[in-house]
Amino acid sequence: MMKTSILRSAAACRVGLAARSAQIISRPTASARAVARVPLAASYRPSNSLLRYYSSESAARQEGSAPAANGPVTKFGDLGTLGVHKAVVDSIVSGMGYENMTEVQSMTINSALSGKDIVAQAKTGTGKTLAFLVPIINRILDAEPQLVDRRGPRSRSDDIRAIVISPTRELAEQIGLEAQKLVARTGIRVQVAVGGTQKRQSLFKMRSEGCHLLVGTPGRLNDLLSDRMSGVAAPKLQALCLDEADRMLDVGFDDELDSILRVLPDRRDVPRQTLLYSATMPKNVVGLARKYINPASFEFVQTVKGDEAPTHERVPQFIVPCRGMENIPATLLALVRREIAASNGNFKAIVFLPTTYSVVEYAYAFRRLAYSDRSIPQILDIHSKLDQPKRTRAANSFKDARSAILFSSDVTARGMDFPNVTHVIQVHLPGERESYIHRIGRTGRAGKEGKGYLLVSDVEVPIARSRLPGLPIQRCTDFPEATADASNTDLTAFNDMKAVFSKVPYDIQEQFYFSFLGGACKGVSKQDMVDELNLFCASVMGMEEPPAVSPKMAQNLGRVRGLNIQSRDNNRFHRDGGQGGFGDRRDGGFGGRGGGFGGRDGGRQQRQPRDGFEAMEMANQRDSRPTRRAPASF
Repeated sequence: MMKTSILRSAAACRVGLAARSAQIISRPTASARAVARVPLAASYRPSNSLLRYYSSESAARQEGSAPAANGPVTKFGDLGTLGVHKAVVDSIVSGMGYENMTEVQSMTINSALSGKDIVAQAKTGTGKTLAFLVPIINRILDAEPQLVDRRGPRSRSDDIRAIVISPTRELAEQIGLEAQKLVARTGIRVQVAVGGTQKRQSLFKMRSEGCHLLVGTPGRLNDLLSDRMSGVAAPKLQALCLDEADRMLDVGFDDELDSILRVLPDRRDVPRQTLLYSATMPKNVVGLARKYINPASFEFVQTVKGDEAPTHERVPQFIVPCRGMENIPATLLALVRREIAASNGNFKAIVFLPTTYSVVEYAYAFRRLAYSDRSIPQILDIHSKLDQPKRTRAANSFKDARSAILFSSDVTARGMDFPNVTHVIQVHLPGERESYIHRIGRTGRAGKEGKGYLLVSDVEVPIARSRLPGLPIQRCTDFPEATADASNTDLTAFNDMKAVFSKVPYDIQEQFYFSFLGGACKGVSKQDMVDELNLFCASVMGMEEPPAVSPKMAQNLGRVRGLNIQSRDNNRFHRDGGQGGFGDRRDGGFGGRGGGFGGRDGGRQQRQPRDGFEAMEMANQRDSRPTRRAPASF
């Protein structure tokens, strides 16, 4: 047995020398030695295999390994056999109550513990957070065993060992919370740095408590790491993780990521492990991988099946066509009341809206309604105009609630794990098909049931048919509020909505109007949009005339009838006007741009890729290939 171990160690050293030439090879960690004893899959697999090994180091190691006996570890309780420290295993099994790994967890944790870089294509909601946190935390403990004890040595703000980069504030805080649970039995310090919070407060916390693992958004991380006076640095960085890489690039964090990479130590001088997770593999993500990943030692892990349904079959989906935009609030209220009555007190819904100020307006109206209608549960809202502490409180309150309604922009559409969401209601058509899919993915999670509703104006229905093909959406005609004449009806839901919407402060109503003029309903003509908005103002908000628009805004809109054009403060209209909108592009608040792209595959046989990067490029070709889908039937 000892002779076999010596031979394996010698083989590993030869591979390391070949891959890194003049670099100094560090002593194998405890987890790396443990993984070396676990049989690995063959280095060549058919094209339909989900797990692929493409690095030269992986191929060399597998050549001398024993035949696979039991395959990769699939239970968290067995992670100790791979060298994971008992404190981490106990936190997962006893503290967090997890037993079985998800597919992405099993496929990436087993490989990442060996020290190789990982590029993983996996959808949101599949347990990716634990998949990258476990090897990162174990790597820190391997390098500094004293931290296994809670009373281990204190860290400083300039001795960060691992960094996790996330595209949104909410997701970063969620990752930070998960990391805190994982390290609860160790001396590892976790800090979270996100925009929307005071930089001085974050710095004080990091300097006073220290930091081993830093989780943050690209903007704030770049701000801290590039500021030489901040005292935040990672000269001994051991691990780097980029979560939701496609989302980060989609919303324009390219420059921040490049800047972060420049201030990190050169991996040729300070070797580190990089883990990159992405739902899709477009060209810009492949390019990002080439910058961050060690080409001599990495694996591309793919858990997105080409023929996998884009939405969970357990989630029934319905579209409710409404006569006009003015019918939508009353129809939403009727839907909410019906589902609350049928839920036995377990109604937990996310209502997605296309702009920040539509979130503000609807949340304000429903909060007022809850004063008189005690059946309406707690009303919460999240959007880019809220500061980060308020967004965090709202997210935590919704997570803990048994029954609640969260009005949100697309900031929560992807990556956020809200347990037990029973309904996803989308008001107006999302900008892309993929955004619709990601929103629906907030319900029907972890084996639970859920429902999805899409409320649209009649002018949006033709666009919905072309934008949402191949999805199991059924037409719903259960609500008389959807087809009634809003200006002449005695339906209770209409009267209740008029009473509360008319009390919304005028500045919010005005911003709501402008935000929709800015193109919130993608595909709807400007004339139709103005007509819809004017009827909404008159029938729902009780306005005698629509909000005034500046001559400049009117000029930008083109030849459109029905605008209330008035010469007023130009600065005001320039700031709030139709071209810029009111959402934060990085949080998806305006127009639902944060959907990413769903992993789709036509199922055709393809040749084997030469290496991991070509495998990623082939995945991109499958994702971007036009797919024939059944036309929408609603």
